[in-house]
Amino acid sequence: MSSLHLDSFLPYRLSIASNRVSGVVAITYQAMFGLRIPEWRLVAVLAEGEGATQQALGVATRMDKVTVSRAAIALAERGLVDRLPNPGDQRSHILSLSAAGRALYEQVAPKAIEMEARLFEGFDAAERRQLRAMLERLEAAAAALETERG
Repeated sequence: MSSLHLDSFLPYRLSIASNRVSGVVAITYQAMFGLRIPEWRLVAVLAEGEGATQQALGVATRMDKVTVSRAAIALAERGLVDRLPNPGDQRSHILSLSAAGRALYEQVAPKAIEMEARLFEGFDAAERRQLRAMLERLEAAAAALETERG
């Protein structure tokens, strides 16, 4: 039987890297824009479309429904998202960015791109493409394991 060494266990290393990157991003977004990571994720997803239900936002961001709900409420209270009744399902709402939310996105997006560039400045283009491809494969493998477990 082989023994587990956390420092060489790839799921652990991936988690550590993710936590460190998320921490840097969270501090920056909170300090500059008063946004928590879940709120920024909703803003970013809503900026890419015409609006979405909270359920669809949960799927798109891989966040649980409680986290999505809290983020949506916080954004609505700040006037950054509009909540309209969903004509297809009276139990839900369609969220979309308000004018203020769109303006905030236009401020945050360049900072996000700048932060990504700084994080990956030690990687060449081929390494970034390779990392992206490996992450996509890893996500697909994790999705397959989720499906197996039902």
